[in-house]
Amino acid sequence: MRIVLVGPPGAGKGTQAAYLAKILTIPHISTGDLFRANISQGTELGKTAKSYMDAGNLVPDEVTIAMARDRMAQPDAEKGFLLDGFPRNVSQAVALDEALKADGVKLDAVLDLEVPEDEVVKRIAGRRICRNDSAHVFHVTYSPPEQDGVCDVCGGELYQRNDDSEDTVRTRLEVYHTQTEPIIDHYRGQGLVVTISALGKVTDVTDRAMEALGSDRAASA
Repeated sequence: MRIVLVGPPGAGKGTQAAYLAKILTIPHISTGDLFRANISQGTELGKTAKSYMDAGNLVPDEVTIAMARDRMAQPDAEKGFLLDGFPRNVSQAVALDEALKADGVKLDAVLDLEVPEDEVVKRIAGRRICRNDSAHVFHVTYSPPEQDGVCDVCGGELYQRNDDSEDTVRTRLEVYHTQTEPIIDHYRGQGLVVTISALGKVTDVTDRAMEALGSDRAASA
């Protein structure tokens, strides 16, 4: 299957992408991984992207699209892929459509993870990270530490990242609504969008996603 995963920040896209890619035995292709891989490997695309990033500028769509197209052409993506974080806007979605058409393939589904805005704010703004190890993550509501402000694992101080503040989260949501959400309507016009609730346990969301991706969509994989 060839799937695009969309949803607001805090919807759990990265977590669901990892689960779904494993179940469907297709590669999980994220924008962040594409940039890191190309930059670390010193590819021409990586060098170009780094020059923009070092200057504090956004990487042009054509560079991101070229990276994604190169990754989708790898042998492990021959039978499908799951795109996470790309396309990020309608122009990238149109470019992806054209690239896939040129390669003689098409998307099977666009999975839209739906989460109420207040829940997004609650999820992200409640997150606390250990200063000693960023892998130690807690949440004031969903997974609080035994002692307020102290990491259960190593005793380090727990803090809220600047980009996890409520004001910053709401700004990120505005950007999502303005730039990324319109791609849902773009793909809805092609009959590709399947929307599921991203509330509840991670495994429950995965089950909903697999059910939504089933039937005739799964048959086309």
